[in-house]
Amino acid sequence: MKHASHRRQVTRLKRIQGQVGGLVRMVEDERYCVDILTQIRAVRAALKKVEDQVLQEHVRHCVAGAVASDLANEGQEKLEELFQVLARYTD
Repeated sequence: MKHASHRRQVTRLKRIQGQVGGLVRMVEDERYCVDILTQIRAVRAALKKVEDQVLQEHVRHCVAGAVASDLANEGQEKLEELFQVLARYTD
């Protein structure tokens, strides 16, 4: 089974890394609280998008590949793992 590629997310994560660096500078410069909070929300939204994309790739490649394989245990294990991941989404 081929592992999902996450190359597309690297660009987004590097952009988020830059945003977090900007947040550090904002805090160091004692910028207005609402401006800092706005940027924190933007970083959280960007991370959520990456998280969603990685989950979709996991389902499309890792889970689907395991379910389609001849190894029944592997497919069941991947499904159980997916259910655990999805349960964390509701926390």
